[in-house]
Amino acid sequence: MVTFAPMLDYLIVGLGLAGISFAERLDGADKTFKVVSDRSQTSSRVAGGLYNPVILKRFTLAWKADVQLQGAKPFYAALEAKLGSLDHPFPVYRRLSSIEEQNMWFEASDKMGLGKFLSPTIHPNTHSNIDAPLGFGEVLHTGRIDTNKLVDGYTDRLAENDRLLAETFDYAKLHINERFVEYKGIRAGKIVFAEGFGMKGNPFFNYLPLNGSKGEYLVVKAVDLKIDFALKSSVFVIPLGNDLYQVGANYEWRDKTNEPTQRTKEALEQKLGALISCDYEVVGQLAGVRPTVSDRRPLVGRHPEHKNLYVLNGFGSRGVLIAPYASRQLLDFIEEGIALDAEMDIRRFDN
Repeated sequence: MVTFAPMLDYLIVGLGLAGISFAERLDGADKTFKVVSDRSQTSSRVAGGLYNPVILKRFTLAWKADVQLQGAKPFYAALEAKLGSLDHPFPVYRRLSSIEEQNMWFEASDKMGLGKFLSPTIHPNTHSNIDAPLGFGEVLHTGRIDTNKLVDGYTDRLAENDRLLAETFDYAKLHINERFVEYKGIRAGKIVFAEGFGMKGNPFFNYLPLNGSKGEYLVVKAVDLKIDFALKSSVFVIPLGNDLYQVGANYEWRDKTNEPTQRTKEALEQKLGALISCDYEVVGQLAGVRPTVSDRRPLVGRHPEHKNLYVLNGFGSRGVLIAPYASRQLLDFIEEGIALDAEMDIRRFDN
């Protein structure tokens, strides 16, 4: 005979940026919850963690980046009070490769909405170890969230408070009733699936068009590089401190494993070598599959048949900015009946 503990408000499956952000929203709302996670999805842990509101290929504002950034800063500040330093602000410098790009930068910096994020001044290159004869455009209000520390610290905190079930979720053990769900002796009013690319194996939500794109990064030690900004050219070079930099990333659409590859290592090194002239040493290589969606919008909402099943997914490569925004929207939708942003509501895929 199964003995049930007192019923929880929520069960969360997955503990990347999506799961953590929703758990934190629940904590702030005094809701009871438990998280099931086997740490099989690595994209949040290996991500560069950059928060940058601008798409630097086209000099345009990313989807709802302004409102997302406004919400993200206090959200991560609250997490820092629990976990220690996570937010490392620094500018992003976009290497300008032509006079045409310089002119495009000036035009973009003069546009409504973009002006507060793009400095109108072109910075000359004063770094002898960087190839940038036409200088840099500077993106403002940017930085890096230490996602590895965030995931590790939040996982430990949940475990200490008996809020973590460290295992692979077994869908066959989930029993759905009208008023609650049951899972291995746990009852909860609602369940939120925040599994990243692992959603492909979820029988309730795998009908959604989650594609997944593999990204790989190198971690390099470059003692003579000495930059205190993120550098964007054909690759991103993101400072980690102590002369370490994260370099990447690629987009691979066929390989959906979390294993680093020699082919990508060589490709990233080739691009890095064309950008910097100082010596460096590769000290690590990371890989993960981003939860990307066909229309480049998150997957958030309620299952069309099971009204106590929800999904929070599809953040792609901008999870650091999207997670606080989407988790707030989902909680308000469930608890207050406030409509979701239609662009990320999964009802857009209803037949």
